[in-house]
Amino acid sequence: MSEWLPKRSLPALLRAVRATVVMAGLFAISDAWFGNIQIATFAAFGSFATLVLSSFSGSARDKLIAHAILALAGSALLSIGTAVSGSAALAALVTVPVAFTVFFAGVAGPNAASGATGALLAYVLPAASPGTTAMIPDRLAGWWLASIAGTVAVLLLSPRRADDALSSAIAATARAIAEEIDAALDGALDDAGPSGMIAAKRELQTSFSATPYRPVGLAAPDEALAEVVELLTWCTSLVLDAVREHNDLDLAAAQVDRELLTESARTLRGIAMAFTTRGAEPDLAQLRDRRDASLRAIRSLDPSAPGFEKTARISFHSQAIAVAALAIGTGARIAQGQRASAQASGTAPARAPSAAARSRRRLSDIATAATRHASVRSVWMVNSMRVALALGAAVAVADLSNVQHGFWVVLGALSVLRTNASSTRSTAFQALRGTTVGVVIGALLLELIGTGSAALWTALPISVFVAASVPGTAPFAVGQAAFTVTVALIFNLIVPVGWTVGLVRVEDVAIGCAVSVLVGAMFWPHGLAAVVGDDLADAFRAGSSFLAEAVEWTAGLRGVEPGAEQAAVSAGARLDDALRGFLTERGSKRIEKEQLWRLVGGSLRLRLTAHAVAALPRDPIALAAARQALERRTKILTDWYGRLATLVDRPSGQPVTVLQPPRFGADTVVTATSGSHYGVWLCEHLDHLAEHLGEMIEPASRLAELRRAPWWK
Repeated sequence: MSEWLPKRSLPALLRAVRATVVMAGLFAISDAWFGNIQIATFAAFGSFATLVLSSFSGSARDKLIAHAILALAGSALLSIGTAVSGSAALAALVTVPVAFTVFFAGVAGPNAASGATGALLAYVLPAASPGTTAMIPDRLAGWWLASIAGTVAVLLLSPRRADDALSSAIAATARAIAEEIDAALDGALDDAGPSGMIAAKRELQTSFSATPYRPVGLAAPDEALAEVVELLTWCTSLVLDAVREHNDLDLAAAQVDRELLTESARTLRGIAMAFTTRGAEPDLAQLRDRRDASLRAIRSLDPSAPGFEKTARISFHSQAIAVAALAIGTGARIAQGQRASAQASGTAPARAPSAAARSRRRLSDIATAATRHASVRSVWMVNSMRVALALGAAVAVADLSNVQHGFWVVLGALSVLRTNASSTRSTAFQALRGTTVGVVIGALLLELIGTGSAALWTALPISVFVAASVPGTAPFAVGQAAFTVTVALIFNLIVPVGWTVGLVRVEDVAIGCAVSVLVGAMFWPHGLAAVVGDDLADAFRAGSSFLAEAVEWTAGLRGVEPGAEQAAVSAGARLDDALRGFLTERGSKRIEKEQLWRLVGGSLRLRLTAHAVAALPRDPIALAAARQALERRTKILTDWYGRLATLVDRPSGQPVTVLQPPRFGADTVVTATSGSHYGVWLCEHLDHLAEHLGEMIEPASRLAELRRAPWWK
């Protein structure tokens, strides 16, 4: 029984207070002063859309902008919904592109995604209710009353911004990596292994994947923040590899490499400070100088001298870690709103771009994101299409079946629609159970207090408070029950009909739930599990293409720079979104989160390794003797990634195949005598990729089995 009780939450409490004051207050004012049912209805449900269904994050300015956009978008959607409501066919047809556009707009960032359901409420309420265009002014008046009052309430009654969990996790991971580097250089590594660094990385991954969409938007600082998370994950792997191969860097590393690693650790601490202390910034100039000194030192060595290969391998680790730290530092500066180029040169920041330039940049970012996700491999595309088809069908069914309140059919479909058929079915049962419980409670309440105005006005604020406080703090069914009681009270204040309005809601919600279950079973029944597999396949294929081009470019086998990086980055972004959505959707996953992270981490390592290889200095003459071996080694790796992609991709009727880690023959070995130190570094990059491939075989096989299981299991 305790699981049905709401959990204590200050944000939920303040949300309930805001909704109670605004929703009940506006409904009372509209009913008493204006005596207009349209204004009262849209003020009440507009308040619910603004204060309960939408939840915006960021500064007060960010919230103000988000609420203003919601108010404007809702006004347009309300007008469209009212205009098409007179024709069932037109309403159903228009609903599909409208719902798709509203949900797909979530690619613009978390606030755009958070406002999608609230914006759609402004459309489905008039679209599935009887009305004429003459009602639009009154409806807009109610919507704007709710928007203005709701925005003011949010700005006045919001909890103080807590420490950013993602920034704290970034800082903790950067410090843990720095401590591991220092311990390795001091010969003081813990016998238990780098548990602190690994724990910090896992916490970072958990924080970044805590929502079904990125906790960042499209602006340059937001994109940089996402890149910092990826680079820290990669840097952790680089340090683990270095420590595993050279567990006593205190004795193995040359002085120039010790200084480079020490400076890398210092830079990482500066990065941690930048994410915890306002105004702090990492100093990258000294790390660049140390890296250049290390490059000069390794270039001066004779490849045929004794011990050169060992020195080159340790230099590879120190250089790789330094490059990662520099990239993280640059990303940290951009994420904190600083201009890396100006800060690095010590000059004053450049003049801020004009409003027109910022608008153009914003539109360009949105266009890039939309292009990136214009694929059925994208979780945004899949979910937007599912929602659009389900709501279009619900509007058609509501109009054709002549139910008394078609709006509840559409809202029922929207509220239970999840990303796969089985979770939609489960949520539908919860919705029906919660609605039925709400009808019983509402009937008992109305029998107890009657339908007198004074009694209903006394009960309404209490029911609104409960309905607004339970989302996120209690089971879904509890929220449905509380909302049903609120609806019964509102409708009885408009037209006293007693408890029968609740029975109508049960019938309508049942129809909407049935529509969502049917659409879920017909389109993408496996939901995000299938999208994760598709995006993993894309990420492995795009990453291996990028790797092949990068090796060819560095070895002098390619005349133009690699062009596959953008495709690999886009595939990685789609995979991130799909993984977050999958981890946060209701229902059992049947695959461990750690197994999914292993696969995602493998795709990330592949892409970032290709990026590092492409950035190596080119030395075609010195690498001439090693080209054939590098080609063969790269071909073995890319072929293996191709088979891995086929395994996790759409089944196409093929059984699960058993993968084995790739094996390199003697003809793929690159030594110091067959090329420069760059050849050794290039071979090290490829070796470290190969060493981790065995870790992905088991989770890939598990995902392949999951994709071949019937959707209802």
